[in-house]
Amino acid sequence: MEWLNYHHLRYFWFVAREGSIAAAARKLRVSQPSVSVQIRELEEALGAKLFERQGRRNVLTDAGRLALRHADEIFATGAELVTALRQRSEAPDYRLFVGVADALPKLVTYVILQPVINAAENARIICREGKMKQLLRALGEHRLDIVLSDEPATSLAGIAACNHPLGESDVCFCATPDLAALLRKNFPRSLDGVPALLPAETTTLRQSLDNWFRARDVQPRILAEFEDSALMKVIAAHGEGFTALPRVVAAEAEQRYGLVNFAVADGCQEKFFAITAQRRITHPLVGRLTDRARQMLFA
Repeated sequence: MEWLNYHHLRYFWFVAREGSIAAAARKLRVSQPSVSVQIRELEEALGAKLFERQGRRNVLTDAGRLALRHADEIFATGAELVTALRQRSEAPDYRLFVGVADALPKLVTYVILQPVINAAENARIICREGKMKQLLRALGEHRLDIVLSDEPATSLAGIAACNHPLGESDVCFCATPDLAALLRKNFPRSLDGVPALLPAETTTLRQSLDNWFRARDVQPRILAEFEDSALMKVIAAHGEGFTALPRVVAAEAEQRYGLVNFAVADGCQEKFFAITAQRRITHPLVGRLTDRARQMLFA
C-alpha cells in the first residue's frame, strides 16, 4: 500500500486555495522555495502535474482539481475529528460557531439562538456577523458550524451546503404612533412620497419591498438604507420615517423601540434559513437550534 504524505498535501491545499505559491507561503509562514519543493514532491508521488502556470497564478490541472476535492474532504474530516474528540471530555465545552448575515434582523437572530443560549451551562455561542459570501467561505472551511440568513446558499457559493428552512414571516410597516396613525389612513397610497427607512438594496427583503411598491405604484421617499437593522429601528423610533420589519418581531420592536405596526405588506414575506456544511459529524447543538426555531418562532 502506498502512503500519501499529508504534509505535502497540506501545502498543495493552501496553494490551490490561495491561488499562488507566494500567497500560500505567507499564509503558512514559510519560504516560497519550501512550498515549491513540497508541491513538486507531491506531484512526483502522484505521478501527475497538479498546476500549470498562467501569468502570475498557479491554475489547477484536471488532476489538480481532483486532488483538491479529495484534499477538502480529508482536511474537513480531520477538523471534525478534532472537534468531536474535544467534545467527548467529561465536562465538554460545546462551542457553537454561528455566522449571522448582516441583513438578518437582530431580534430574529436572538429568538433563533435563545434555545441554545439556555441549553446548558457548558454551551457557548460565538457569533460572527458578516456578508453571506464571507460567512459561507468560513462555513466551507469549517470555521463556522452554522450560518443564519434570510436567503439560502446556492451552488455559486462553491461549497457543499445544506439549507434548512426555519420558516417565513409576513412583512409589516412600522412607525412611531403619530406617524403610524397618519399612514394607516388610505394605505398603501399613504406611503407615496413619505420618508422611508429601508434595508440595503442588496438584501432580499429590500428587493421584495421594491417589487411590492412597484406593483402598487407607490414611491416612498427613501431617506436612508441600512445593513444594520438595529440602527434602522433606532432612527425610525425617533420619527424620521416609516420602516419595514418581519411581522414575527413586530411585537418586540414595539416593546423595545415604541414602533407601531400599522399595516401588512400583503404578499411580501421574508424567509429564514439555517445553513450547514455537509459533514460526517454534526454539531450536537445544531439540531436543537433548528428544531426549536421552527417550533417557537415560526409555528
